[in-house]
Amino acid sequence: MMSHPNTSSAKKSQRLAIVLALITCATTLGITSSNANAEITTRIAYLAQTVDTGPVLSNILPEPEDAGLRGTELAINDSNTTGKFLKQHFELSAYTSDDSSSLLEHAQQLYTSGIHSFVVNAPADTLRTLSQQLPDDVLIFNAAAKDDNLRQTACLKNTLHTIPSRAMLADALGQWLKARQLSDLLLITGPTDDDKAYTQAIKRTAKRYGLKIVAEKAWDFDTDLRRTAQREMPLFTQTKEYDVVVVADERGDFGEYVLFNTWYPRPVVGTQGLTPVTWHRVVEQWGAAQLQSRFEKLSGRWMTEKDYAAWAAVRTIAEAATRTNSEDIHTLKQYIASDAFELAGFKGRKLDFRAWNGQLRQPIPLVHPRSLVSQSPQEGFLHPLSELDTLGFDKPESQCNLLADFR
Repeated sequence: MMSHPNTSSAKKSQRLAIVLALITCATTLGITSSNANAEITTRIAYLAQTVDTGPVLSNILPEPEDAGLRGTELAINDSNTTGKFLKQHFELSAYTSDDSSSLLEHAQQLYTSGIHSFVVNAPADTLRTLSQQLPDDVLIFNAAAKDDNLRQTACLKNTLHTIPSRAMLADALGQWLKARQLSDLLLITGPTDDDKAYTQAIKRTAKRYGLKIVAEKAWDFDTDLRRTAQREMPLFTQTKEYDVVVVADERGDFGEYVLFNTWYPRPVVGTQGLTPVTWHRVVEQWGAAQLQSRFEKLSGRWMTEKDYAAWAAVRTIAEAATRTNSEDIHTLKQYIASDAFELAGFKGRKLDFRAWNGQLRQPIPLVHPRSLVSQSPQEGFLHPLSELDTLGFDKPESQCNLLADFR
């Protein structure tokens, strides 16, 4: 029986449609496979502003000029080591200037070139302007400014903080003092604005943990103490009896000379003596010794606080890129703001960011120059969400709601 011409034509059309569909499917699969095999490149900018802090009146070692930058470079190396197995690559563009306007202008140029992730080592004012001027589709990491108001009232859009606030550092110290029952404090404050800000953080902590400031003194001597400390410091620290001397001298003008020269033989804590820090060369537990070794091999020196904060910022971006398999800034921000995000920070526990002010939750080492003494939060200081939130500004203490905008 002969087929009808129209039926034959219809069958040919159907076969042709099937062939075209198969070709389209194969092409689509080929494109998908190609995309899956394509290398993802995440570009990150490091911006640093060098600031003249004035002459230092003691012989302390100055902060390395490349503090922060070397931490960023190590994080890029670490990320590329693991990223090559996942076809992910991370690139760094670094720029340093002593002029904030030049830094801001360069940030705009980097954004125009396609970079949307910025690690910033700069004072709070420059960071604030940068946050205001860059578009919303950026992610900024504060790796240097410890100002408390950045976490409490001056809530910067698109900005996370990997450097601890002064309040976090002071609370870490206050918990240790409370645990050791060292409750009566002599507080000595240096002349700079940073010293006064540190003092305000100490006073907040003292009120929070029931510590008593029995006397407060301001250091306003413009003098070289290298030959006269043994004579002048005991007289300067002669006051009501105290359990401990708390020093607020961030620049290092006089604090080193307080140790062992006090009127009463008492421990010295704060910016000198037993010091709460972001990071220190004496931290070696929890795999930190390997991080320290890699950093020393890269830079020929020890890792500083700014190095660690910058390293943590880059590793945050890399962790998000690895988990999402994306370099899209919105995707990265959403993942960092989610409950799934965790950063392995070599501090004994996984780290993440506070939803209200973008502060990286992290333990705080308490050190002296050659040893790790303790790490806060101290045992017994509890919190309904995380013991790490006993350090610094908890949600009710902050007016910010940062990560809500990330989701």
